[in-house]
Amino acid sequence: MVAEHTEQGGVPGSDTTPPERVGRERTANPARSLATALAPGHHWGRHDLLWRCLAAIGSGLAQLLALPPHGLWWLGPFGAALLAFAVAGTRTRRAAWLGALSGATLMVPLVRWQDVFGVDVWLLIAAAETVYFVPMAMGLALAVRLPGWPLWTAALWVAQEAVRARWPLGGFPWGKLAFAQPDTPFVGYAALGSSALVTFAVALTGGLLLWSALRAASAVGGASAVGGAARRWVPVAVGLAASAAVVAAGVLAPAVGRPAVSHTVTVGMVQGDVPNAGEMSIAGERMQVLDNHADGVHELADAVRAGEVPRPDMVLLPENASDIDPFRDPAAYEIIDAAADDVGVPLLWGMSRFNDDGTRYVSSVVWEPGTGPGEIYDKRYLVPFGEYVPYRDFFTRFVSRLQQVSADAVPGTEPGALEVGGTTLAVGICFDVAFDQPVRESVAAGGQVIVIPTNNANYNFTGQTHQQLAITQLRAVEHGRPAVVVSTSGVSAVVNPDGSLAYTSPEAEPDVHVAELQAMEGTTLATRLGAAPEAVLSALGLAAVVVAVVAGRRRGTKAPA
Repeated sequence: MVAEHTEQGGVPGSDTTPPERVGRERTANPARSLATALAPGHHWGRHDLLWRCLAAIGSGLAQLLALPPHGLWWLGPFGAALLAFAVAGTRTRRAAWLGALSGATLMVPLVRWQDVFGVDVWLLIAAAETVYFVPMAMGLALAVRLPGWPLWTAALWVAQEAVRARWPLGGFPWGKLAFAQPDTPFVGYAALGSSALVTFAVALTGGLLLWSALRAASAVGGASAVGGAARRWVPVAVGLAASAAVVAAGVLAPAVGRPAVSHTVTVGMVQGDVPNAGEMSIAGERMQVLDNHADGVHELADAVRAGEVPRPDMVLLPENASDIDPFRDPAAYEIIDAAADDVGVPLLWGMSRFNDDGTRYVSSVVWEPGTGPGEIYDKRYLVPFGEYVPYRDFFTRFVSRLQQVSADAVPGTEPGALEVGGTTLAVGICFDVAFDQPVRESVAAGGQVIVIPTNNANYNFTGQTHQQLAITQLRAVEHGRPAVVVSTSGVSAVVNPDGSLAYTSPEAEPDVHVAELQAMEGTTLATRLGAAPEAVLSALGLAAVVVAVVAGRRRGTKAPA
């Protein structure tokens, strides 16, 4: 009986069986109750709340373990599936706190590295990130009632991440479903629709797997009572085949409009290391940090003269390789200038540039041998409470530690397309890489190799460095270009255009490396489309919620509170 009703609905979630009838059928055959799990008013007996809580917690854990440093990427779809399972058939009020439970399970351990600024800062950021899972879970509880719900629920994940990446204070997109897929079949979708399409593919796969599982439960529960058992397994096979097709298509996606090779370029990378890595005090050892990186350039120059490594076309240095402004400090200027003259090729040097009003820019500056500083890129996405204090007068009144951020950074406004040694670099500094816009605009402006100078010294051995590296791997696929991460204290890395790692440095140790890369010309579909796929998918998800509410009212049910 249950299986027949589900067939008429087309997919799980279209079942309109009254809650009382659902309860009677569950009592008659517990296996059949899975087939009605998405119907409004469904309950799992006396332990309903326990199963939903376990599913919500499992969703958060699956997302967490899929992300670096754990790297169990195949758990990503299960994270989406378990949250849909947790909220299906329940009221939106209950779905709201189940979403919060799932979000907290993910976010509290994920951003644990923020405790370098204090446990209160860590927990506040985790709580703020958790909030976004509340409306998404409410939307999922509504969307699963519609035919074709795996599509609409996947689109809601995109909508949640789109808002989280923009508001408040510019957003904090850490922990996207997409960011757990740096070198997997799913990452190929980045070349078509950026991180939004990767998230959609991961969540869609999870939805299809759940859809198939519920169909399988229906087949098992109905086969003994109703004929045509073999026919009942056809939808299960279709669902599994569809999920496999989603994964397989991701492998082929980067071949669509793949950029062409322009020329080869040899880059030197210097990771100078910092004193007291992992501690807040590293900002106070400014001259030593500058000297460490200058020494690394001299070491590279010596290796070139000795024939140990090929002569690079440029040398890349990390964010904050100098926190002393060489435009205002003659000694710092001379140190950088001497390093450029010694190696004899342009440097891309990360530094702070201070303004007369006490603010500063976080910059990467092209430094030519013989002529000094040239083109500059200023970081566009700054870390709130780390690089600047929003509403400073208010927050410093309650958190005195914030006074350690003595000079507020101000964001740049221009894309980071810098001409260095005959190659145009698409530069995005550290936090920039977590957002779709900065790297995309730098590539669209002519960037041929992606370069991410970064300073993760406060976060060594916390997992944050590898989380950020995974995002850079996605950006390489998204734009069809090799990417270079150059860090103060690791991990520095070379990323192939397919997202795989060609080289990684040790963490919290000095390192000098030379790599030969292919500079690319032309753009991927993702670069050209920009934010359009994200906007379309978000709109689909939100429209599904509206349709579900309207349909519920037309059936004479009260809209969930």
